[in-house]
Amino acid sequence: MRVRRLPRDPGPAAWNRLLEDPAPANRLEASITADWLVIGAGYAGLAAAHRLSKEAPGARIVVLDAVRVGDGPAGRNSGFMIDLPHDLTSDDYGGALEGDIAQTKDNRQGIAHAAAMVEEYGLSAEAFTLSGKINGAATAKGAAHNTDFAKHLSAMDEPFELLDSQQMQDITGTQFYQSGLFTPGSAIIQPAMFVRGVAAGLASNRVTIHENSPVIALERKGDWVARTPKGQVIAPRAIMAVNGHLNSFGYMQGRLMHVFTYASMTRALSEDEIARLGGRRIWGLTPADPMGTTVRRISGTGGDRIVIRNRFTFDPKMEVDARRIAGVARDHDRAFAARFPQLNGIEMEHRWGGRLCLSRNGVQVIGELDVGLYSACCQNGLGTAKGTLAGGLAADLSLGITSPALERALAVNAPSRLPPAPIAQIGANMHIRLAEMRAGKEL
Repeated sequence: MRVRRLPRDPGPAAWNRLLEDPAPANRLEASITADWLVIGAGYAGLAAAHRLSKEAPGARIVVLDAVRVGDGPAGRNSGFMIDLPHDLTSDDYGGALEGDIAQTKDNRQGIAHAAAMVEEYGLSAEAFTLSGKINGAATAKGAAHNTDFAKHLSAMDEPFELLDSQQMQDITGTQFYQSGLFTPGSAIIQPAMFVRGVAAGLASNRVTIHENSPVIALERKGDWVARTPKGQVIAPRAIMAVNGHLNSFGYMQGRLMHVFTYASMTRALSEDEIARLGGRRIWGLTPADPMGTTVRRISGTGGDRIVIRNRFTFDPKMEVDARRIAGVARDHDRAFAARFPQLNGIEMEHRWGGRLCLSRNGVQVIGELDVGLYSACCQNGLGTAKGTLAGGLAADLSLGITSPALERALAVNAPSRLPPAPIAQIGANMHIRLAEMRAGKEL
């Protein structure tokens, strides 16, 4: 089958721009063979390659990515590996109790896999640290969402701490937030530093990664044959770790929702600006209302900066143009000004968009798509944790290794069918805009 579209990511991957330029890409420019082919070098693909390298000693593993590691969606998220339920379609992230307990267990398995790679490859605390995160509430409505979620966490027997306005100001430096809900189990990462560090560690461990080598055709001729513009890989087993681009390969048509979210990052703050801001130099905050604004304060490589993330759009073509980024930028500037009036005039250095893949019924696509072809896709807005989990589970499935997490993944129904494309796009975007309007000051 010919691949219908290749990835197009809007704006720079800002996290990657904070790092030193990588060595030139190792493009695939020959016909090679492998024991396993992994398509995609994001969280799922790297986790799959890592698991295979541990469980299949001596096997040759080839990873292909359409762009540079860290430039695609893996380097464009807000940098949270969230362990708890994080349903973007709910009011307070929670769902059914039993399902949320199982989901938390699975998310933690993904985070544990990430932590194991961090330890093995000697990545820094800036790349990955288990620091927890805050749900910040700017309004009484947001505080009510946090209260409801706290009750849900109590029923799950999960720890949390409710923060008052002064505690929130001590952490963030701003009086914007009325209250907060701290949970300890999430990791905060520098996304590009993490994936580039894992990729570098894997490359010394019988794994070859070819960047700027998009798969333009994939077919089974006994073995799987993946063609790139200048080469091909022949392997008996292949793992698809391409999230929503599973549709581009002809699978799960009419079942996956392609959503973009957007972020802006300030220039590096001066020491005077850091003093004016106050608060801690490193923290991460998700909004009490899932449609609100995520904020991160970072300090390290590239200096002290603030990252703002908000707005969602449903885009079945998996592309957005520069005008969309420019339009969303106004919302980012408004959100930044409302939260940090003491930093009036600080300009944004980078603005970008990132792709999410969601299913209507909240399930991932983990399984065997065809003989010897496995999927680790559809991360439902939690690609860092769920993607890492999916990659490891897809690798296990290809190895014949079972586990309770894999059994749960294989037992779910397929993603629900979407309405016809025009209806889905109009309806989804109307629903998103209405939810954003209801978020009010949380946005």
